[in-house]
Amino acid sequence: MSREPSAGEDRTFPGRPHAPARPRRVQGLLPPRPRRPRLPAWTATLTWKAACFITFMCCALAALLGALVHVSVTRQTVDTAREKALSRLEDVTRAYEAGDPLPPFAGVDPVGLPKSLRDLATRGSRGTMVADYEGRPTMWAAGPADGRALAVRVDYSLSARTISGLDQAILGSAVLAIGATLLVGSFAVTRVTRRLHLTAQVARRISAGDLDARVNDPRTKDPSRPEDEVATVSGALDTMASSLQGKLLSEQRFTADVAHELRTPLTGLSAAAELLPPGRPSELVQDRVRAMRALTEDLLEISRLDTRSETVDLDVYALGPLAERVVRASGTETAVRIVRDAQVETDRRRLERVLGNLLANAHRHGEAPVELTVDGPVVTVRDHGAGYPDYLLEHGPQRFRTESGSKGHGLGLTIAKGQASVIGAELVFANAPDGGAEARLTLPEYVELGGEEERDAAAP
Repeated sequence: MSREPSAGEDRTFPGRPHAPARPRRVQGLLPPRPRRPRLPAWTATLTWKAACFITFMCCALAALLGALVHVSVTRQTVDTAREKALSRLEDVTRAYEAGDPLPPFAGVDPVGLPKSLRDLATRGSRGTMVADYEGRPTMWAAGPADGRALAVRVDYSLSARTISGLDQAILGSAVLAIGATLLVGSFAVTRVTRRLHLTAQVARRISAGDLDARVNDPRTKDPSRPEDEVATVSGALDTMASSLQGKLLSEQRFTADVAHELRTPLTGLSAAAELLPPGRPSELVQDRVRAMRALTEDLLEISRLDTRSETVDLDVYALGPLAERVVRASGTETAVRIVRDAQVETDRRRLERVLGNLLANAHRHGEAPVELTVDGPVVTVRDHGAGYPDYLLEHGPQRFRTESGSKGHGLGLTIAKGQASVIGAELVFANAPDGGAEARLTLPEYVELGGEEERDAAAP
C-alpha cells in the first residue's frame, strides 16, 4: 500500500531543469482570453459529418447540372425566338420599303421599344432584346429605317413560362434527389456507425474488467464473406481481448499458486522463529516472517479480487461508530470528526479493511495530523504530507509500484480500491488544495422508506 513520494521528499528529478513559470494573468494587466463557442457533441459524430458531406456534394452537383440545363434550354429558347423575330423583321422591312402598311406587331419607333435597342437601330445595326411590353415578356427585333428604328415584337410569354417551369422542375428534382440520397446515405452510414459503437462498447467493457466481452462480428466468422474495415477492427479487438484474457488468467493463477505455496513454509518458519532464543536476531527474523506472511495474505486477497469470486455480507450499520472503531483498532493517532452520521448498507469486514488500509497508508507515507471525517455516507481520510504522486491520481493505485525509495509494495491501496468496488462504494484519490493526500470513500446510504413516508405525511 505504497504511495510515492513519502513525506518530506523532493519530487523534482535530478538533471531536469525546472520549467519556467508562466506569467500570471492579473486583472488590469492582461486581457482575458476570449472563449470559443463550444459546438454540441452530436456535431462531432460520423453520421453528422457524413450527412453534411453528402448534402454539400448533392447540392453542388444539383446546382452544376441545373445551371447547365438552364443555360442550354434558355439559349435554345432565346435563339428560336430571336430567329422568329428577325424573320418577321425582314418581312416588315420589305413591306416598309415597298410602302405597304405594317402589321399590328410592327412599327417605326413604336411605344415600348427599349432605348438601347432603339439607339442600336438608329446607328444602322440590327438587334434583338427581351423586355416587358404591357406586362408581358416580349422579344423585340429592330433595324434601321430612314434614320429611325423599325421594330417588330414577338410574344415571349410561352418561352418564359417554359424556362420558369424547367427551373422549378430542376429545383424540385434536386430537392428530391438530395432527400433520397440523404436517406440512403444515412442508412448506410448508420449501419457502419452502429457497428463502430458496438465495438466501442465492447472495448469499454473489456477496459472495465469484463474480459469475456466480444464483438463477434458475423463477417469475421464466415470466411466466404468479404471483410470490411469495421469487421477487421472488430476481429482485431476480439483477438486482443482473448490474448489479454489468457495472459491475465495465467498471471492470476500464478499469483494464487505462489501465495498458496508460500503459506505452508511460512507457517513452519513462523513457528520455528518463535522457538529462537530472545534477542535482536530473533526479533529481526520474526519481523521479516510477519512481513512475508502479510504480503502473502495480501497476494491471496488480490487474487480473489481479480477472479471476482468475492461474496458480500450486506447489513445496515451506523457509519460514525464503525469509523471510530476502525481508528481505535488501528492504534494510530487519528483525529475523528463526524459532521453528519448516516446509515449505510455495506459489508462491515470489508469496509473496515478499506478504512484500515487508508489509515495505514496515511500514517506510513504522509505526515501528521491525520484526519478521518464522516459526512453522511462519505468518509474522508486525509494527511498533511506531500500528497499522492501523479501516476496514482491519473491511473489509480498500481501494485508493486514504488517511487523515490519509499517503502511498501503498493498492495494496500490496490486492495482498498478492489474491496470498495466489491461493496459498491466509490473510492477517489486526490490532493487537498492546501497540501496533503485525501482519499474519499462514498458508500451507498440506507434510507428507510417508512421513515420518509412519515416525514412526508407530517410535513405541512
